[in-house]
Amino acid sequence: MSDDDPGDAGYDEAIEAIAAGEPYALVCPTGHRTVPPAQVCPECGARPLKETSLPTRGALLTYNVTHVPTPAFADDAPFVLGIADFDGVRLTGRVQAPADAVFVGMPVAVAVETTATTGQQTIVFEPVPEAE
Repeated sequence: MSDDDPGDAGYDEAIEAIAAGEPYALVCPTGHRTVPPAQVCPECGARPLKETSLPTRGALLTYNVTHVPTPAFADDAPFVLGIADFDGVRLTGRVQAPADAVFVGMPVAVAVETTATTGQQTIVFEPVPEAE
């Protein structure tokens, strides 16, 4: 992310927290939670926003298989992109499993990986055995 864009302020810190196993969301005074970066609550416009911890494990809500990506992910294709719920907060990331093994409700852990195309860090979801 660019340091020149104030809208991105907090993104790198959020990625670093996920990589360290300490993901967090931002919570407004009325209790709405969102993912960084954010300056105001997207639900009600309130501020200030404070950090609150998120679990490292969640469940996959939906996914798609991307065969024709944007140029920023050309060398990474094909890949499975998903949205997962972590205690009411939704994160988007790449699912680290073959497409035929992915399913809605799949338990996942959030992590960070470096993309093949750009070398930037991105959010990924690693499958978690249901017995854990």
